Amino acid sequence: MAVLKVKFTKTKRDKLAQILWILNWVSVVSGIILFSLGLFLKIEIKKRNEVMAKGDINSVPNMLISVGVIACIINFLGGKICYDCSDANKFSRWKLVMLPYIVCTFCFTFCILVGALMCYTMRNELEESLYLGLRDAIKFYKDTDIPGRCFLKKTVDMLQIGFQCCGNNGFRDWFEIQWVSARYLNMASKEVLDRLKSNVDGKFLVDGVPFSCCNPSSPRPCIQYQLTNNSAHYNYDFLTEELNIWVKGCREALLDYYTAIMRSIGITALLIWLFELSVLTGVRYLQTAMKNVLLLGDLEGESDGWLLENSFVETAKYNINIIKNLGKANQISTVSGMNDPNIDVQNTNCGKTNVPTKSIPAAS
Repeated sequence: MAVLKVKFTKTKRDKLAQILWILNWVSVVSGIILFSLGLFLKIEIKKRNEVMAKGDINSVPNMLISVGVIACIINFLGGKICYDCSDANKFSRWKLVMLPYIVCTFCFTFCILVGALMCYTMRNELEESLYLGLRDAIKFYKDTDIPGRCFLKKTVDMLQIGFQCCGNNGFRDWFEIQWVSARYLNMASKEVLDRLKSNVDGKFLVDGVPFSCCNPSSPRPCIQYQLTNNSAHYNYDFLTEELNIWVKGCREALLDYYTAIMRSIGITALLIWLFELSVLTGVRYLQTAMKNVLLLGDLEGESDGWLLENSFVETAKYNINIIKNLGKANQISTVSGMNDPNIDVQNTNCGKTNVPTKSIPAAS
């Protein structure tokens, strides 16, 4: 029994073909949107690539870009097919192509769904990449004289100013590393030497943060050194007073930024998937209705259209059997002569082997 069978007159078939022609062109635009969203996300990730560890974070934008390009190609072809389906004579040349086209389009719409879901599952990979990348960037903040790292100071400072954040997880991350280059330390100063000797690794650690952590909205001048020393500042209590530096970590700030972008892209991709699925459903109805018209031979009469010719269970069993038969047909024996009846067959002696040849008289 056919699934979701609908009866179509010639007028309904023509209207369906015209509507699908228009919708396929709209789908081409949706493919351009997917491509643009993937390209935008790729550029945004590229902008902060210096504070991200290498990983598979580009898999989502690459997926969206690929799906967008394929959407333009498939829907352009679909528009041409649907336009010709308004004429039964033109449909005959697309008759063998439409079913493979529908199968390919179904796989393509599934890829759109996968791309949309990947936007929501990318958060953990992105968080790990940001954590490792920011950790290394802060660690090499002081290396302004080393090639390949000299740009990190400016990158981290601009990041903290732009996203109003400080450190990786928070401002205390700066307490655990030496972020002042040794070339700017006065080695003749007893205070500097004592601080270097007090650390096991010989690092110059201070309870301070770079200037880029300062909050310009604070009414008090920025306190970026001796943050935990109440006696070093007038009318200051480290535990109770609100600090005039950014408290939020840059990993959290960047993660929120990218999560908001991917959530918007994910919603858009889901809407495009639903739209593409509806167009595919209409193309399937048009294909089956036109096929039945040709079988009936009455091009002006009514015809049935459906999603599946048989039930879901019967269709699944039929396809599984096809796959099994293909697997059996492709099996090749690895044992020499295992099932070949023409190998190792003994010859049967059917009589004399030495048959005298008859001489052929020469022509005179």
